[in-house]
Amino acid sequence: MSLKDYKIAQSMGMEQYKKDLLKGIYPYVQVLEELTQNVEIVSEIPLGVVDIPLEQVAGTNGHGRSTSFASNFMPLLREETEFATKWSNLCRAHLEEGLRDPIKCYEFMNRFYVVEGNKRVSVLKYFGAVEFKADVTRLVPRSDDSEESKAYFEFLKFYKTTGINFINFTKALAYSELLEYLGKAAGETWDKEFTLSFKGVYYRFKNAYVKMLKGSDADAIAAADAFLECIKVYPFEEMMGMGARELDDMLKKMMPTFPLLRVEQPVVLQMQPEEEHKKGIVERLTDTVFGSAPKQLKVALVYDKTPETSAWTYGHDLGRRILENTMGDAVSVTTVENVMKQGVSVDKILGELALDHDVIFTTTPVLIYATRKAAVENPKVKFLNCSVNTAVSHIRTYYGRMYEAKFLCGLVAGAMTRKDTIAYVADYPISGMTANINAFSRGVQIVNPRAKVHLVWSSLQDSDLDRDLWNIGADVISFQDFLATGKSDEQRFGLIQYRDGEITRLCRPFWDWGLFYARIIRGIMDGTWSVEKGDEEHHAINYWWGLSCGAVDLLLDEAVPEGVQQLVSFYKKAIKRRNYSPFDGIILDQGGTNRSLEDKYIPTGNIVTMDWLMDNIVGSIPDYSEFKPDAQNLLRIMKLTGEDSEGVMAVGPERVMDETEEFR
Repeated sequence: MSLKDYKIAQSMGMEQYKKDLLKGIYPYVQVLEELTQNVEIVSEIPLGVVDIPLEQVAGTNGHGRSTSFASNFMPLLREETEFATKWSNLCRAHLEEGLRDPIKCYEFMNRFYVVEGNKRVSVLKYFGAVEFKADVTRLVPRSDDSEESKAYFEFLKFYKTTGINFINFTKALAYSELLEYLGKAAGETWDKEFTLSFKGVYYRFKNAYVKMLKGSDADAIAAADAFLECIKVYPFEEMMGMGARELDDMLKKMMPTFPLLRVEQPVVLQMQPEEEHKKGIVERLTDTVFGSAPKQLKVALVYDKTPETSAWTYGHDLGRRILENTMGDAVSVTTVENVMKQGVSVDKILGELALDHDVIFTTTPVLIYATRKAAVENPKVKFLNCSVNTAVSHIRTYYGRMYEAKFLCGLVAGAMTRKDTIAYVADYPISGMTANINAFSRGVQIVNPRAKVHLVWSSLQDSDLDRDLWNIGADVISFQDFLATGKSDEQRFGLIQYRDGEITRLCRPFWDWGLFYARIIRGIMDGTWSVEKGDEEHHAINYWWGLSCGAVDLLLDEAVPEGVQQLVSFYKKAIKRRNYSPFDGIILDQGGTNRSLEDKYIPTGNIVTMDWLMDNIVGSIPDYSEFKPDAQNLLRIMKLTGEDSEGVMAVGPERVMDETEEFR
C-alpha cells in the first residue's frame, strides 16, 4: 500500500513540476541558503519545539535533497530508488502508529525550511496534515522599507504575544487591525482557550475559501487578507457560530469585494456635487409613453439617538424635513430613532428596512459596521453612512467641510475678543474634528495674532465643562453647532460672547443636511449616482461638500459689527469661488513645524487626516484612554476605517487660482 501511495505522490509531484516549467517558475522546493545569500541576518533566535503549519514549509535549508521534491513537496525520484523505499517506509509508519519525532528547520520571513525531516514533511503533506511539531530557529533579517519587511516585523510583534504563526498578512497594518476587530489590545497575551477558538475559526474559514476558489481566479488574494476583510463585516463571535453552509453563504456575499484588495483603493473625496442630469423633451416623452419615469424612492434615515436628546440627530432630522419638503411625493421617508436601544440588533433593523427601502442613510460613524454588513447582505439597496475619510466597500459616505465655516467663525471670535482668550469646546478627535479646531484657530490668528484658543474636550472621563470654562476665563466661547430640541440651555451652542455678565450669541456654523439628502436622492433618480468619478474604479466615495455648494454655512447674528460681517463675507466669497482655503499660507503647529506644502497650502488629504494642533492653541489631543466609553467606541471605529493622506484622492479642483487673485 505504501508503494502505491508513493506512485500517487510522485505523479502529483511530476504534474506540479510540469506546470511550473510551463509557467517559467523554479520547479523544485526553495533553498534557504540561496534565498539568504545576499540578505543580512541580524539574529538567530531558537524558538524550541512548536507546531508549524505545513502549508508554510517552503523548502530545504541546503541543496542536498532539494531537487528530489517538486515545489509542492511531492517526490520526483523513480519508485525503484532508495529514496522511494524510505519514503514508503515513513508512509507505512505514519499509517500504523503516526509520525512523532519533530523535524528540524529554520524560519525565515514566516516560511519554514527543513534541515532534518524532508521526507516526513512530504508524507505529511501527501496525507493533508495541517500542522506538525518542529524544532525551529528563527533567522531575523535586517528590516527595510519594503511592504514585505514591514509586514514581517509586525508579524514578529503579533507572534510574541499570540504564538500564532499560521496567519500571514500582506500588509503591515493588518496585524493591528486584526487585534482591534478581535477586541484585543496590542501586546495583550492570548489565553489558550481563545487561541484554540481562533485557530478553529480561521482554519474552517480558510478551507471554505480555498474550496470556493477552485476553478476560479488564480490571482486570488491571500486567505489571511480575505479573513480580515470578512471579520470587518461579520464579527468574530458571529463567525464562531457559523456552520459550513452559513460560512459558504457569507463567502459568496463577500467574494466580489476581495479582488479590490489586490491594490490600494484610495478614498475619493467628491468636493462638489456632480452636475444634475437635466432630461430633455425626448427623454421626458419616452418616460411618459413607455412608463419609465422614476418610481417613488423609499428612503430610510437611521438615528443612534433622538432629536430631543442629541444635537447631531436633531440636525439630521431637520435635514429629513427639508428633504420631504423639497422632494414632495417623489420620496417616502422612514426614520428609526435610538436604533441601538431598540432591544433588537442593529443588523436586524437594517435588514428589515432593506426589504422595502431603496436608499438607507445611517447618520453616525458608530453605525458604519452594521451599515457595511447590511450592504453586503442587500446589494440592491443603496447604503450611505455619515462619516468622512472612510474607505470601506459597498457603501458611500457623506460629510461636510465644516472646517470652512469654522474658519469664518474664528474670524468673528478673533475680532470680538477683548481678553485675547477664546475657548473652543470639542467632543472627540475623529476625522474632520481636528481640521475644524485648526481652521477656527487659523481664523482667530488672521485677525488677532495675540489671541490664544483654549481647547476643552467635553467627552473626557473627568470632564466638567462649567469648571473648565471658568478656569480658562474666556470672553468668547465656541460651543456645539446644533442644540437638541429637548435641551433648555439655548445659550450653549454656536459662538457666544460673555461680557459684563451678559451672554450674546455671535454666529453659528450650520450643516445643511437637507441639501445633502436632496442632492444625493436627485442624483440617484437622474442617473448621476451610477457614473460618479471613482465608482467605476471601485474606490470608496465620500461626499465631502462645503461652502461652495451650501452644504455648510455660517449664520451671523445682529450683534456682530458691520465691519466684521464684511470681513466674513469677503473670505466666504473667496472660499466659495475656491480661490482660497483656510489652510493657505504658512501654518505652524505647536512644535513650530510648518505644515504647508512649499509654504503655500495644505493639501486636501492632509486636511482630512489632521492629527496635530496649530501654534496658537492651548491644549492637546488626549489619549484614547482618557475619553468616556461611548467616545472610545467612536474613536476605535474611526481608527479602523480611516486612511492616511496617501489613501485620499480629491475629485474636482480644490482651488481655482489666478495670478490676479488677491488670495494667491
